[in-house]
Amino acid sequence: MGTARSDVLDLAGRLAAGGEDYCLVTVVRTADATSAKAGAKAIVSRDGTLTGFVGGGCVTGATRRAALEALSQGAPRLIRVRPKDQVVAKVDVDGIELHASSCPSGGTVELFLEPVRRAPRLVVAGASPIAAAIVTIGRALGHHVVAAALAEDHGRLPPADAVLDGFDLAPLALDGRDAVVVATQGKRDREALAAALLSEAGYVGMVGSRRKVATLQAQIADRVPADRLARLHGPAGLDIGAIEPEEIALSILAELVRERRQGASVSMAQTATG
Repeated sequence: MGTARSDVLDLAGRLAAGGEDYCLVTVVRTADATSAKAGAKAIVSRDGTLTGFVGGGCVTGATRRAALEALSQGAPRLIRVRPKDQVVAKVDVDGIELHASSCPSGGTVELFLEPVRRAPRLVVAGASPIAAAIVTIGRALGHHVVAAALAEDHGRLPPADAVLDGFDLAPLALDGRDAVVVATQGKRDREALAAALLSEAGYVGMVGSRRKVATLQAQIADRVPADRLARLHGPAGLDIGAIEPEEIALSILAELVRERRQGASVSMAQTATG
């Protein structure tokens, strides 16, 4: 393995270990004169930094733009970069996405762009039996589970990927891929719910009756904007007649899957018609 390629793969390992998104770029085919050859690799970070070598400046500009789009959409793509006088459409006759190059060499490069995104985080607030069940089932479904509970209650929870002391979620810098389920069930309910709704998590759910959820929403209305209060899933979970903690946890995770899949479908449809 060449030194440059080894450096790229080492960087990929460090980014993955740090929970950072990136796009791995691999040259799969070249035609005519090109500076990069098949097998060459590079990484495009979330900020657009390209590390590695997949061709000259005429190629890297298109590669960087396409890689960031692939990373944003979370879907791999194959692109072909060829001389601009040979590009008359956005897609080649064989269906491959086309990008124009101004390089005097006149070569063509095909690149596979593979976005690598961190696992979605599932923050479970509380140490109730339902919270414990959500932690267990959530990890089984591949979520990166963060258990947020008072220090005195950590021992009541099964193993999680990370443990947070209390309900301050700001250090996690949650985003739209992440979810928070408040299952405090009577212990610091208002504190945990307010923190969840003030985060940027794409899904926020609350375990409790409709009356309890409505009461808590009213009690925190002075510190949580109305639009954020309105996005709460409360009571959290699909109506499957759940009674036991594990059944309730299953209903909540099923709702979370539905929300994510529907959101992904809408995003893909918008991309196709955009």
